[in-house]
Amino acid sequence: MNETIRLVLTIVQVVVSLALILTVIFQSGKQAGISGSVSGAADTFFGKNKARSLDAKLEKLTTVTAVCFIILTFVMTVL
Repeated sequence: MNETIRLVLTIVQVVVSLALILTVIFQSGKQAGISGSVSGAADTFFGKNKARSLDAKLEKLTTVTAVCFIILTFVMTVL
C-alpha cells in the first residue's frame, strides 16, 4: 500500500515538474517590457489589460505548479 502511494506521488510529481518547466519556458522575459515602458508603449491595450494577458495567466499557473511541487516534495519526504 505504501509503495503504491509513493509510486502515484512520484508520477504526479514528474507531471507537475514538467508543467512547471514548461510554464517557465513559455513566459516572456521581464526585460522585454523595459524598453516599451520607457518609450510610452505601456499605455497600449495589452498594458491596460495585463491581468488578462497570456503572461499573467502563465505567471499564475507557474505559482500554482510551484506550490504543488513544493507540497508534493514535502509529502514524499515524510513518506
